[in-house]
Amino acid sequence: MEGDVEMAAEGGTAVELEGMKKRLKEMEDEASALREMQAKVEQEMGGVQDPAGAASQTNKEEVDGRSVFVGNVDYACTPEEVQQHFQSCGTVNRVTIRTTKFGQPKGYAYVEFLETEAVEQAILLNESELHGRQLKVSAKRTNVPGMKQFRPRRSNPNMGFRSRTPYMAATPYIYSPYGYGPGFLGFDFVGLK
Repeated sequence: MEGDVEMAAEGGTAVELEGMKKRLKEMEDEASALREMQAKVEQEMGGVQDPAGAASQTNKEEVDGRSVFVGNVDYACTPEEVQQHFQSCGTVNRVTIRTTKFGQPKGYAYVEFLETEAVEQAILLNESELHGRQLKVSAKRTNVPGMKQFRPRRSNPNMGFRSRTPYMAATPYIYSPYGYGPGFLGFDFVGLK
């Protein structure tokens, strides 16, 4: 009787095992079909650019061509004062003074003009003074999406020399597992090499 129960249990698990294998095969087939469809879509999308993204990038480059970067701006300076300083170059469309998340100015600004010729005139105002500080004026560059600048790691000069391998003494000390200090059971291995 026990043999019949064991056989029935084994037969039940064999049926379950076959069912699981069948479902696994179906899932693998479905996954391969999805991979093929994804590859096909990626291939189709690779040839077609996003027209809205291309238009916005072109617009951004055009706006950056009419803008200048102004560095070393006094923290107490207002956008109106920056606009008045650059008014002689051409019509100022917008002045943006960058701030931290707490609202404190970062010390630089961007000035956007209506004409591209005004950028050349604004660059001539490099090293001019505003609020007693010499401004650094240069043409605004356009950021390329996906291009991250590489900055190598710098070691901290206050930490001293740090290498990747741990420091090994010239003469190894062997400490006893019993807490008796250098040497093992009274023997001193300091002189060994």
